Amino acid sequence: MRAIYMTAGLVMTALGIVGAFLPLLPTTPFLLVAIWCFSRSSPRLEHWLLNHRTLGPPLVNWQREGAISARTKVVAVCLIAASYGFFWYRTQPSPLAAVAVGLVLSASALFILTRPLPRGGTR
Repeated sequence: MRAIYMTAGLVMTALGIVGAFLPLLPTTPFLLVAIWCFSRSSPRLEHWLLNHRTLGPPLVNWQREGAISARTKVVAVCLIAASYGFFWYRTQPSPLAAVAVGLVLSASALFILTRPLPRGGTR
């Protein structure tokens, strides 16, 4: 099982890093799964990821407090809104599809906005 968790952690880390550069691929969810996998397979890689200068702070905030920084919230909600606009423009959806997608994206934005801010700053 350790090898499976290690492989999954490495794949999730790679997807998370790629997601930092591709606008429609999320970063943090992949890295959260990677941390979980590494906690079961490699304390060294878990430590590396949690202490990474760029990738670590949001992961630590989430693990410690379930918190999302203000800057991250703004970027996420703006990207959600832009995604909906792009969806609307490119697909010209039926009213039902427009409402369904709008509800899913609104629920995602609401979840993000209702997470607390990190204590001790907005890392």
